[in-house]
Amino acid sequence: MKIISTNIAKPTTFIWNNKEEITGIYKIPTNQPIYLGQEDVKGDEVSNRINHGGFYKACYIFSSEQYPYWKKLYPHLDWNWGMFGENLTVSGFDETKVLLGDIYKVGEALVRIAQYREPCYKFGHKFGTQAVLKQFIAHGHGGTYLSILEEGHVDINDEFILVERPENCITVAQLFHLIFAKEKDQDLLKIAANSEALPPKKRALLNSYIKTI
Repeated sequence: MKIISTNIAKPTTFIWNNKEEITGIYKIPTNQPIYLGQEDVKGDEVSNRINHGGFYKACYIFSSEQYPYWKKLYPHLDWNWGMFGENLTVSGFDETKVLLGDIYKVGEALVRIAQYREPCYKFGHKFGTQAVLKQFIAHGHGGTYLSILEEGHVDINDEFILVERPENCITVAQLFHLIFAKEKDQDLLKIAANSEALPPKKRALLNSYIKTI
């Protein structure tokens, strides 16, 4: 896994339901190092602190290998890295092999694979249709948020070096599918619900889906 673009956003306003809103989803490449802090990426716009930023959503990464699929679906859009609102566009990011709770050294930072991406109406607004939300979920490659265990700068070409892997966990892809599946795998639920990589509220949510005899 290697960083191919570092992306941040300035606040962007748009009209939604006749109200002016602010978003940080319009990220663009910086072509320079960015600083990963424990609450957010330094200098990046985080408009809604209830649903974005914080320890379990300090930084969002997305796979560069997923871009061709979406470019084919939406060829009319102005494409560049950061299109999905990610701070780091990463090559070689295979969500079927990266585990929830994995700890990596990247650049100066130490990061942990944290929670899943839940696409919202702002993502739909950027793509010009709310239909993209269902498409994003169905495609099954949602990227992942990182928790920052040790702050520091990261830059293009920095590689993710695996430092520690949890003994019993699930992949990023399994977690993403689990969250949105109507019929949830009970074994995977039990594993994910016990992962300290997820915030307590999300672990409680997963626990609520576990069936009791």
